[in-house]
Amino acid sequence: MPHIDVPGASLYYETAGHVSAPALFLLHAGIANLRMWDPQVEALAADHFVIRFDSRGFGQTTSEDVQFSNRDDARAVLDHLGIAAATLVGCSRGGSIAIDVAAETPERVRGLVTIGSGPSGFPEVELTDVEDAAFDLVDAAFEAKDWHRLARLEVALWAIGPLRREEDLDPEFVSLAYELNRVNVVHAEECPVPVPLDPPAFDRLVDIEVPALVTVGAFDITPVLAQYEYLLSALPNARGVTFRDAAHLPSVELPAEFEQVLLDWLTEKGL
Repeated sequence: MPHIDVPGASLYYETAGHVSAPALFLLHAGIANLRMWDPQVEALAADHFVIRFDSRGFGQTTSEDVQFSNRDDARAVLDHLGIAAATLVGCSRGGSIAIDVAAETPERVRGLVTIGSGPSGFPEVELTDVEDAAFDLVDAAFEAKDWHRLARLEVALWAIGPLRREEDLDPEFVSLAYELNRVNVVHAEECPVPVPLDPPAFDRLVDIEVPALVTVGAFDITPVLAQYEYLLSALPNARGVTFRDAAHLPSVELPAEFEQVLLDWLTEKGL
C-alpha cells in the first residue's frame, strides 16, 4: 500500500487517472478519511489525475506525537508525485487546509473547492441551543475518553445534523457516515500537534485569486453556514452552491449531485 514517509509520520495515499492529466487533490473531512471520495473518483479520473491521502490522525496514516504542518504534509504528497500545482477539493477541515495551502503557497493551487469549510482564524460564532447541547455531549465523551461514543456523536452532530432525525435519512448514507469516522478511533491516543498558519487565512482570502467553488449543506451548523457566506464575500473569484438536502457531508450524502456540480464547474473553468 502506498505511503510517503515525512518527519514524524507515514502518510497513506491513493491515485487514479493518468499523471499527465490536470491534478485534483481531494482532502477529507474530520469525521471521515480518504474513503469518503470513493463515489466520485471514477468519474473524476476520466479526465484528471486524482490524488487523495489520509491526514494525520485518520485512516491508514500513522503519526508520532510531534509538531507538524498540515500544509507541509499536503505539499509533500504533491511533491512525491511530481505535481507542481493542483485544484484542491476539501471537505470541512480538509477545505480549511486547502484554503491555508492556497494562502501560503498560491503557486501550488490552480483552483479551490470547499465543502462545509471555513478559513483558519474565523471568529467564534454563537451556537443555537440545540447545537450547544450536541457539542456538550461530544465534549463529555471526549473527556471520558469514550472514543467509540465520541465517533458516533460527532457523526450525529455533523453528518446527520442537529435539525434532522437519523431515521428520516437514507439508511445507507447513515451507515456509511458512521463507518467513515469509526475507523479513525484507532488513532484516538495519537497526539500530533498541528502548527497553525500564521497569520491565518481569514484576512488573506482576497489574495486567493484562483477560481473557487464554495459549497455547503443547508442543514449544516450555524458557524459553518456563516463561514460559507464569508468565503463567498471574501474570495475574489468564488461561486456558491447550497445542497438543500444535506448537512456537513453533501459529497457523501448526495454523491451524484455533488459529482455533477463539481464536474460542470471544472469544465467551465478549464481545470
